[in-house]
Amino acid sequence: MEKVYVGIDISKDSLDMAVHASDKQWRFTNDTAGIAKLCRMLVKLDPTLVVFEATGGYEMPLYLSLDKANLPAAPVNPRQVRDFARSTGKLAKTDTLDARVIAHFGFAIEPTPHPVPDTHGLKMAQARRIQLLEMITAETNRLRGKPKALRRRIEAHIAWLQKELADTDYEIKEMIREDPIWRDKDNLLQSTPGVGPTLSATLIAQLPELGTLNRRKIAALVGVAPLNRDSGIRRGRRAIWGGRGHVRAVLYMATLVASRFNPAIRTFYSRLCSAGKTKKVALTACMRKLLTILNSMLKHRVPWSYSPC
Repeated sequence: MEKVYVGIDISKDSLDMAVHASDKQWRFTNDTAGIAKLCRMLVKLDPTLVVFEATGGYEMPLYLSLDKANLPAAPVNPRQVRDFARSTGKLAKTDTLDARVIAHFGFAIEPTPHPVPDTHGLKMAQARRIQLLEMITAETNRLRGKPKALRRRIEAHIAWLQKELADTDYEIKEMIREDPIWRDKDNLLQSTPGVGPTLSATLIAQLPELGTLNRRKIAALVGVAPLNRDSGIRRGRRAIWGGRGHVRAVLYMATLVASRFNPAIRTFYSRLCSAGKTKKVALTACMRKLLTILNSMLKHRVPWSYSPC
């Protein structure tokens, strides 16, 4: 039987669907009724793969419905799809064209379908935590130079946001405590000096591959592996890019702490600085080393230990 590859372009209000190598295309509303109608049509099509972009949350209702209908759903990175479109000479961009490009991407690349991760609820709670931190920072910056009456209102709002942040932190902590697998991972991760509840929860929710990949793959996945930029006899400067940005940001802050209080990371950081590496390069290398240590700890299910050479 001929394989059917479906691409869906997701926006706030609509879902555009196209089938690879076909003129067929549909538009549905991005709400409960529209998603239900789309899923019923997909069940009739019996697709080999349903591909859509991860769009910062707008895709989740569709993703959950596809998973419930046992349809092979594959969320992909929007940057990969856009680069693929450019490589095929498709520079124009509309919702209909995007759906066709996504379907073509699914046919050519065949990304692996994934069920909705068990960490979905934990990721949503963490996303809310980030929003609250950003709002607290913004409101704090607005305090400067404001009249007394307005300052009181801003301070009242900051107090409310801080309470919401505390409640969200407690919710995340309870989610991890109630799940035996997450609780075991959390205990192992937090046994490492420099790793606190924020990094531990971030790794559990947003890096479920930790402990299942080798050190090179896990470093590349997070975006802390130096990538070559060579051409002919030219040897370009190695740099990190891509990967999971939020995981990398939280890992960076934890590495700053670990470079002072974790003996393995502190020794490694000092050695790199003594060898003439800049502090930024040394910290990046320490991020990779800390991630490698945590990956090995989860892989072998052993807590932190350190034996100086």
